Amino acid sequence: MVNQILRAPDGPPSDVEEIKERSKYLRGTLKEVMLDRISAGIPDDDNRLMKHHGSYLQDDRDLRNERQKQKLEPAYQFMLRVRMPGGVAQPHQWLVMDELAQKYGNGTLKLTTRETFQMHGILKWNMKKTIQEIHASLLDTIAACGDVNRNVMCTSNPYQSEIHSEVYEWSKRLSDYLLPRTRAYHEIWLDEEKVAGTPEVEEIEPMYGPLYLPRKFKIGIAVPPSNDVDVFSQDLGLIAIIEDNKLIGFNVAIGGGMGMSHGDKATYPQVAKVIGFCTPDQVLEVAEKIITIQRDYGNRSVRKYARFKYTVDRLGLQTVVNELENRLGWSLGEAKPYVFDHNGDRYGWVQGIQGKWHFTLFVEGGRVADFEDYKLMTGLREIAKIHKGDFRLTANQNLIIGNVTSMKKRKINELLELYGLTDGRHFSALRRSSMACVALPTCGLAMAEAERYLPVLIDKIETIVDENGLRNEEITIRMTGCPNGCARHALGEIGFIGKAVGKYNMYLGAAFDGSRLSKIYRENIGEEEILNELRVLLPRYAKERLEGEHFGDYVIRAGIIKATTDGMNFHD
Repeated sequence: MVNQILRAPDGPPSDVEEIKERSKYLRGTLKEVMLDRISAGIPDDDNRLMKHHGSYLQDDRDLRNERQKQKLEPAYQFMLRVRMPGGVAQPHQWLVMDELAQKYGNGTLKLTTRETFQMHGILKWNMKKTIQEIHASLLDTIAACGDVNRNVMCTSNPYQSEIHSEVYEWSKRLSDYLLPRTRAYHEIWLDEEKVAGTPEVEEIEPMYGPLYLPRKFKIGIAVPPSNDVDVFSQDLGLIAIIEDNKLIGFNVAIGGGMGMSHGDKATYPQVAKVIGFCTPDQVLEVAEKIITIQRDYGNRSVRKYARFKYTVDRLGLQTVVNELENRLGWSLGEAKPYVFDHNGDRYGWVQGIQGKWHFTLFVEGGRVADFEDYKLMTGLREIAKIHKGDFRLTANQNLIIGNVTSMKKRKINELLELYGLTDGRHFSALRRSSMACVALPTCGLAMAEAERYLPVLIDKIETIVDENGLRNEEITIRMTGCPNGCARHALGEIGFIGKAVGKYNMYLGAAFDGSRLSKIYRENIGEEEILNELRVLLPRYAKERLEGEHFGDYVIRAGIIKATTDGMNFHD
C-alpha cells in the first residue's frame, strides 16, 4: 500500500471547534448554568456542548412573536433524545418514558427516524431529574446528539431469523465501543464525584481526541432483503451477509448523508458506496478506524462541509480506502452479493421464530400522543403494563410490539381493539409509507412545517390516489422542514424540503429499496402547485407503469426525472 500525504482543509477552526477545545471534555459550564433559575435558557456555548449529552435547547416558535411583544424571553425548552441502539426498549423503559413525558415533557413522545425516543418541552430545572430517571431505567442520552457517533441503527425486524438478534447485538456493541470516554455526563447529570487532578492529565479520549469529530457520525446495519434503516444514508453502512443461515460478516459502505444547504451546490445528499467486506469480529475495528479518518481529515473550519461524505469526496474514495487499510494493517475483502427489495415496514401481526408474535403499529409522523379520537398513548401504556416481550422503534417512525407469546397475544389484541390502535390498513399505502421530521414549532432550523402538515397534504393526495386505483400502491413520501434531511427526504420516491412557510422544493425518482436518491423536480411551490403536479403524474403512473414498477423507477423511465450517470448520486 502506498502511503499518501493527506491533509484536512485549511482555514481557521469554526466557533464550535473552539468551544469544544476549551470545554474540558464536554463539561463547559453546564453544571453551573443548569442550576441558574434566572433564565430558562442557557448560553450558546453550553448549548453546543449540550448536544453531546443528548439534548438541544429550543423554544416554542408558535409563541415567539407574542412573547417578543410582551418583552419576555423565548419559551425555552429542551429536547432530549435517548441512546437506544437498534431501537429496542423493554416494557418498563416504555413506561418510564411515558411517565417522564407526562411529568416533565409536553405529554407526547416522538419516535425518531433513528429508532429512538425524543422528548420535547422539558424545562431547564427538570432536565437533571429527567436524565436521572432515564438512567435508572437502564437507558441514557449520552452521544444521542453532537459531534460523535450517534444512535446505531439496525433492522427492527424480529421475526425473520436468529440472525436479526445477532445483528442487534452488534449494534449494541458498536454503540458502546464508540461512546465518548469523558466522565462529563456522569458528573453533570448523575452526580458522580470528579476525581482530583487536571482533566488534561487524567482524562483522554483515545479515539475521538479532545476535539471529537468535525460533525455528527451515523451508523446503520441492514439485513437484506430489508433496507428499512436506509443503509446508504449512513456515514457508515453495514450490510449483513448471510450464508447457510449464518452471519458471515458485513459489506462496508461509506460516505452517505442526507443533509444539504439551500443555494449551496457544494452541499448535497449522497448515498454511501460499498468498499468491501469484513467479518463480524473485524467490524468494531473497521468502524473505529473509519471514524479516526474523519477525525483527522474532516473539515473543522466550515461545519456545513464537515460531514464524512465531503471528506470522502474531497480525498477520493480509493484514497480513503487505502488510508483505512493502512490503519487496519489488513485489507477489506471483496464485497459479497446482496439484494434489497424494500425499505418499509410490514404492518399487523406476523408470527416469527420460536413461535413468538409481533405487531407492527402505524404511528403517523412517529408522534405518540393521545388525540381527541385516538388514545394512542394511553393504549400503549396499558399494553406496556402487561407486555413481557419488547418494543421496537422502527426507522420509519413506527412501533413493533415484539416477542409476544401466543398466550399474551389475545390480551394485547384486546387492548389494541379497545383503544383502536391500528396497523393502518384502512389508510392508503401512501400514508403508511410516509415520514416527516418534527419541524415547527420546536426545531430552530425549520423553514416550513413537516410533521403537522404532511398528514393534511396526504389527505388531499389520497383523493388523487383513490381516483387512479393506487390506494394499495406503496409510494414512499417524505417531508422535512429544512434541508438537513432528518426524515431522509432524498430517499423518498416523492420528497419535500421546506423552503419557507407553505413552500417546498419537490423531489422525485428515489429507488423504492433506498439505493438511489431523488432529484429536484419543482422549486419553491405551495400546496396547490404540488397537487396540480400530482394530478398529472399519478394518473400517468397508473396508466403507463410496467408490472411491478415502482413510482420512483417509473418517473425515470418515463423521462420525467433524468437518472444520474452512476445511478446512485444526487449530484453530478
